[in-house]
Amino acid sequence: MMTLSTNNSLNAAAATANAGSKIKAPAGVKTTADAANEVLTAKSGTSAGMGQKDFLTLFTTQLKCQDPLDPVKNEAFVAQLAQFSQLEATTTMSETLKAYVDSMAGERMMSSTSMIGKTVAVPDAPALITPGGKPAQGFVSLPTGAEGVKLEVFNDKGQLVANQIMGAQSIGDMPWVWDGTSDAGSQVPAGNYTFRATVISQGKTTKPSVNVLSTVTGVNQQGDKTILLEVAGGKSVKLTDVQRIGS
Repeated sequence: MMTLSTNNSLNAAAATANAGSKIKAPAGVKTTADAANEVLTAKSGTSAGMGQKDFLTLFTTQLKCQDPLDPVKNEAFVAQLAQFSQLEATTTMSETLKAYVDSMAGERMMSSTSMIGKTVAVPDAPALITPGGKPAQGFVSLPTGAEGVKLEVFNDKGQLVANQIMGAQSIGDMPWVWDGTSDAGSQVPAGNYTFRATVISQGKTTKPSVNVLSTVTGVNQQGDKTILLEVAGGKSVKLTDVQRIGS
């Protein structure tokens, strides 16, 4: 349920009630001011604002407990009806908006399933190497070009198994391919391998992300409606983090 962010309506009601309580009520009789102040006291110290139910409770209690010798003024009555109408409209709008957001999340989930089987570029994703399988490939973005680039390959134990030394590179995406051959010249065992790039550009050394081309194997939606793509190698990546989508 949508709630007002402040207790302005309660404060206004309490002020109106207090202003109208010119005659002291007999013992045991709850006045409008008492009703308003009780709700304010119950709400104090909490972060939640006044909801529709709270407003209606206060409003009806005010009508039942008003001083018969000094009833609520017409202006105050109309003002509170207007506040209630505004609260009801806001609540309805909130519920409609939530339903729309939930509907859009479901549509995004369904549309994302069309990406299963497609190739996407995922930053720092592992590459799955299998005997006789496709080589690992991807790219490194070089916004200022490079005087030199080194690509290192690590196995799932964090051990360095291969190096690729590239020369000068122009501005843009530098493609790379690794066929699973180690520095010793032998084929590496099947498994997941990760990559690290070292770039020398304009006299500075950086380690940018290595984008790996991976196949989407599944789609998952988190509780906050974030869409995650599951790719070969076991990594999950946000749809918004995907750099490139291919066939």
